[in-house]
Amino acid sequence: MRLVVVGGGSTYTPELVDGFARLRDALPLDELVLVDPAAERLEVVGGVARRILARQGHPAKVTTTTDLDAAADGADAVLLQLRVGGQAARQQDETWPLECGCVGQETTGAGGLAKALRTVPVVLDIAERVRRAAPDAWIVDFTNPVGIVTRALLDAGHRAVGLCNVAIGLQRKFAALLGAAPAEVHLEHVGLNHLTWELGVRLGGPDGPDVLPALLAEHGEAVADDLRLPRGLLDRLGVVPSYYLRYFYAHDQVVDELRAGPSRAAAVADMERRLLRMYADPALDEKPALLAERGGAFYSEAAVDLVASLLGGRGGAVQVVNARNAGTLPFLPDDAVVEVQAAVDGTGVRPLPARPLDPLYAGLVAHVAAYEELALDAALRGGRERVFRALLAHPLVGQYGYADTLTDRLVAHNREHLAWA
Repeated sequence: MRLVVVGGGSTYTPELVDGFARLRDALPLDELVLVDPAAERLEVVGGVARRILARQGHPAKVTTTTDLDAAADGADAVLLQLRVGGQAARQQDETWPLECGCVGQETTGAGGLAKALRTVPVVLDIAERVRRAAPDAWIVDFTNPVGIVTRALLDAGHRAVGLCNVAIGLQRKFAALLGAAPAEVHLEHVGLNHLTWELGVRLGGPDGPDVLPALLAEHGEAVADDLRLPRGLLDRLGVVPSYYLRYFYAHDQVVDELRAGPSRAAAVADMERRLLRMYADPALDEKPALLAERGGAFYSEAAVDLVASLLGGRGGAVQVVNARNAGTLPFLPDDAVVEVQAAVDGTGVRPLPARPLDPLYAGLVAHVAAYEELALDAALRGGRERVFRALLAHPLVGQYGYADTLTDRLVAHNREHLAWA
C-alpha cells in the first residue's frame, strides 16, 4: 500500500506516522510518501518519521519529495494537510477581523473565508494532478476549512472525503469519563464541519442506550470546562456542542479575549519552531509530548480508520466524516457537505440516518451552509462582490458595513494568493 501525504513537512506528520506504526494491523502500509515544497523542512520531518517507524519495528519505506506528480504515481490514497501561506497567513486571519469587532479565527468568520479563498484553488490543482497519476486513489482532506474544501473536491468529481478530529477527540474524552473503551462509545454527531452537536452518546453501538443525560449529570463541569462554555448552558441545551460553537454562543466574549491576549497563531508558530528543532535531533525516535499541544489530537487514529475502511480493510465501519448530505439533513440541499456518522467501505461513504435537529441548531446549520456555498463560489470564481456576499451571509459578520470593510481587508492581506485580485 502506497500512501501519500501532501503537506508532509507539517509538524503534524509525526503524529500521523506514530499512528501508522501503532495501528499497522489495520493499515498494512508499504510506502509512505511525504510531499512538501519546503525541502529542508521536509527532510527534517522525514528523518524523524523514519526513526519512529524503525523504533516500532514497522517495515514501511518513507520517501520524501517536492515532486507531487512523481509522488502520486501509483498512490492508493492521498492525505491533504496543507496550509497555504503558512502560519504568517494564519496570524493575519486571526488579527484583522478583530479590527471590526468580529472574531478572528482560521476556520470560521472572515478569517475562515480568507483561508478558503487561498486553499480551494491549490487543493483542486493538487487533486487534478493526483487524478492523472492515480485515478483510483482516494483523497482524504484534513485541510481546513474541511467542509468547503471537501465540497470543492466532490463538485469537481474527485473520490474525496473530509476528515476532522473533533468527533474522535470527544469520543475519547467521553470514553475516559465513562470508563469505557473508545470503540464502545458511539456519538450521534450531527452538523457541519466545526459546527456540530453530540445529540446522544450511545454505549455498545448505534442502538445502545443513550448515556448523554447521565454523562452531563455526572461530568457536566468537566465537559463544560473543556469546551470553555458554562455548565448551565449545557444543562439547558441537553446536548454537547463542538468547542467551535463558542465562537457563536460567546462571540463578543471571545473577541475581547482575542484582543487582550497573544494569538493562537503566534503560539503555534513558536511551538512549530520548537518541534522542528526536536525533530532535527537524530536521537529522537518518538513523537514528543509537545506535539499534543499543537492540535490534531487523535488525527492519526481517525486517518488510519478511514483509510483502512476506504481501501477495503474494514468493511462496514462507521465513522464521522464530511460527505454529501444526500438527504441526511432534509432542510439542506443533497449536494451540501455535512459532518455525520457514515458507513465507510471500499465503495465509498454513506451517511447514516440522523435524528432530526432541533430548530435551535438547524437554523444555524442552514445559515452557515448557505455561507459555505457562497464562500465556495468566491473561491472558484473570485471577485470582490462574491467575497462581500459570502461575508454578508456569515452569521458572525452579517452587517453590510462590516462585510464591506472586511472584504477590503481580506483582499489586501491575501492579494498574493488571489489570482483575480
